Amino acid sequence: MFLHSLFEWKFESYTSIIRSMDELRRIDLNLLLTLHALLAEKHVTRAALRLHKSQPAVSHALAQLRDVFGDPLLIRRGAGMALTPRAQELSQPLEAALGQLDALLQERAFDPRQTLRRFRLAMSDYAAHLLLPALVARLRDQAPGIDLAVCQASRESMLAQLADGEIDLALGVFPNTPSDIVRETLFEEHFVCVADQGSLPECGKLSLDQWLARPHVLVATRPDTDNEIDAVLASRGLRRRVALVLPHWRASTEVLAGTDLILTVASRTLEPVARNQGLAGFMPPVELPGFAFQQAWHTRRNADSAHRWFRSMVMDCSRPRQPVAGP
Repeated sequence: MFLHSLFEWKFESYTSIIRSMDELRRIDLNLLLTLHALLAEKHVTRAALRLHKSQPAVSHALAQLRDVFGDPLLIRRGAGMALTPRAQELSQPLEAALGQLDALLQERAFDPRQTLRRFRLAMSDYAAHLLLPALVARLRDQAPGIDLAVCQASRESMLAQLADGEIDLALGVFPNTPSDIVRETLFEEHFVCVADQGSLPECGKLSLDQWLARPHVLVATRPDTDNEIDAVLASRGLRRRVALVLPHWRASTEVLAGTDLILTVASRTLEPVARNQGLAGFMPPVELPGFAFQQAWHTRRNADSAHRWFRSMVMDCSRPRQPVAGP
């Protein structure tokens, strides 16, 4: 009985191997890459974006893959798509195999000076002001074939665009992210206040009561979005009046001159504009936690050597100068 069972197990294993070899003869590397994208994204359109292919091309490849494996691989479930058990079995071995192949080929293939590529970034004008001059100069010198396309979006929109493959890298503050989003801290930041110098007492700062009594400027991509400053005030039973909400960091300092407005912003926003506008900086009269300014990307980019190189450039160009405590 035991020998019979053992014979059956060996025969089934042998048959499975032969079947797998037959499957591999019918599939090329491009189909495997498409399969990998489909298993990761569980969405034909997002897989197409990831592969830089049209949606019909990926749909056609999915039909071929279903024929090769004799399985639907992706099935409708509610409003989205889900992997079949067969697709789940394929996911880990395929990831490992493509990872090994990438390690074998990618590093030798990538040359910044010879690469023709476009990176899509999302960031605020705060990040653009701090980062882009150095980054663009570095790219023109070391990788003249790399182009940049920069857009501005809310934190939630950036994360959605990363997931959908619409952008390659996001820069901002990301306290909470999905498990498939990777974050790397570029530098630590803290808040400072700035106001027209003539509107401040001789000591150059305001008490908490004075600060709360003044109208404030808030920088936010959407007027009603939550922000760290008002969350801290609310936790202490305090509230400020926000007289102006605008999405532009640079413009937020330009509206202060000659007014009683108070702006509370990241310290590096004030480099190097505040002193030239007759403004004065001071520390907030309420303790506000610092925060990490980060770059974020989807895990699908982890094996992309060009993307890794580009992230290292962003890191180098983000190294802060001396933080500003006040102009």
